[in-house]
Amino acid sequence: MSISKPNSALLILGHGSTENPDSSQPSWEHAETIAESGGFGSVHCAFWKEEPSFRQIWPMIEEEEIYVVPNFISEGYFTRQVLPRELELDGPTTVRNGKTVHYCDPVGIHSRMTDLLIKRAKEMIDESVRTEEATLIIVGHGTNLNKKSTDAIKDQVTAIREAGESSGVQFAEVLDAYMEEAPFIADWKKLTDSKTVIVVPFFIADALHSYQDIPVLLGIESEITEAASQREVFRQNPYHFGARTLYYSSAIGTDPALSEVILDQVAYFDEHYRS
Repeated sequence: MSISKPNSALLILGHGSTENPDSSQPSWEHAETIAESGGFGSVHCAFWKEEPSFRQIWPMIEEEEIYVVPNFISEGYFTRQVLPRELELDGPTTVRNGKTVHYCDPVGIHSRMTDLLIKRAKEMIDESVRTEEATLIIVGHGTNLNKKSTDAIKDQVTAIREAGESSGVQFAEVLDAYMEEAPFIADWKKLTDSKTVIVVPFFIADALHSYQDIPVLLGIESEITEAASQREVFRQNPYHFGARTLYYSSAIGTDPALSEVILDQVAYFDEHYRS
């Protein structure tokens, strides 16, 4: 979509990582894409675990109006507690030190994510594979810190099931699974009887979880390997487990279309939160 806010800044918030260089890459790439469109006076990124940090970023932004979009999957612990606390926000709009800051919804709860997940699943499989005979598993982290952290994934699973007829893509089953809470992705063979299984990580980046932890849980790798950017070859789909075939995708947050989702969240804020 097209946005014209030459007097406003866009700030994309990411988790980042001190251990994996791939964690922040999607945020930077989406920021570059949006900046090239010229819709904002400036476009910035800030991270929880990398620099520039959330508190370091403010002096770098000259505009008096700032739209903040969390590049996070869930509306959970980080987006409801950590980010507002670190950014010193007190609601959807905060006015402080001459700056007006609008805090938008995270990208992962946007309805367009459903189409991206379906598209990613179709891209993964061979032409000979019939989606109606395959199970799609959307995998997330899972946490006991905030039960809402799994809501975004469960909502997408429901939406993909309901979109079967209208999208023309019907799966035998659409399931959610997690790294750290039931149903566990490590039990994928027990979760479905389908001969073909497609696993799409509902993560922002191809970092520690999607490129290192989950492959071990799936049985693709016997031990944790290097980061994605440090490997010449990442994955060779499909993977065979006896009579069963597994397709494993990169994180959904790496899709270039996510830059459009970020802009959509800005437009949604203006429509629903601004008085």
